[in-house]
Amino acid sequence: MRKKPKLAKNIDKDVVLCEITNRIVSNRTSNLLLHESVPFSKNWRRVPFFKRRTYNGARNVCVISISRTQYSRARRVLNLLEDRDYNRLLLNII
Repeated sequence: MRKKPKLAKNIDKDVVLCEITNRIVSNRTSNLLLHESVPFSKNWRRVPFFKRRTYNGARNVCVISISRTQYSRARRVLNLLEDRDYNRLLLNII
């Protein structure tokens, strides 16, 4: 009997790269990732009222997710952002 081939652990596993509360910084970050050809997904999530203190009162937060295999490359690309934009990111470390 032949064994079925096993898939790698990281297939179809997306991780959160960062969360952003400012719409302008979100657009700049996504444009930079597109320019550097890093695949990502971006969606806006509503923040519940009692958790808004974590995000400095923001009602919505942009969540940028990427593949686990592209994580280190995307973090290097985020270092190309200007300091004022980079300081507004809530980076997740895996």
